[in-house]
Order: sequence, then C-alpha cells, then structure tokens
Amino acid sequence: MPFSDKAVETALLKLLDQRVSGASVCPSEVARALDGARGDEWRELMEPVRRAAVRLADRGGVVITQRGVPVDARSVQGPIRIRRSE
Repeated sequence: MPFSDKAVETALLKLLDQRVSGASVCPSEVARALDGARGDEWRELMEPVRRAAVRLADRGGVVITQRGVPVDARSVQGPIRIRRSE
C-alpha cells in the first residue's frame, strides 16, 4: 500500500480544500482517505501523513497545531491537527 510523498500531500490538501476556511483535518482523516477505509490498514499511513504535513508546513502551505497552538510536528508527540496557512 505504498503512496508517493506527492500523493499523500495531494490527499491532505484535497481534504483541506473541502473544509471551510480555517478548518483543520486530523492526520487519521487523510490516512483513511488514502486507504479507502479498508479495515485498520490506514494506521500504517499515519507517519507518512505526518511527514507530508511537515513538508507542507516547511513550504508555508499549512500550519500544524496541537490543542489549537502551532507546533513543530518533528518534535511534538501526541495528536495534531493540520490547517491551511492564513
């Protein structure tokens, strides 16, 4: 079930495009969208989704938050959310 970095980034941005301005997505939503919601296979995609979010954040396209506060996903543990940059 390998997905290219570009495919993961595209799926993430597509989900964000479907949300109202300022809304965020959970990495698990992106993983499930990529996987097609087949059982628990989406869990294997969580780390690639987080890495895609970091790449997009580095380019200024998204902001990664935890409890509503911007964070660096490279160093933060626990649940994060991803939203478009303003």
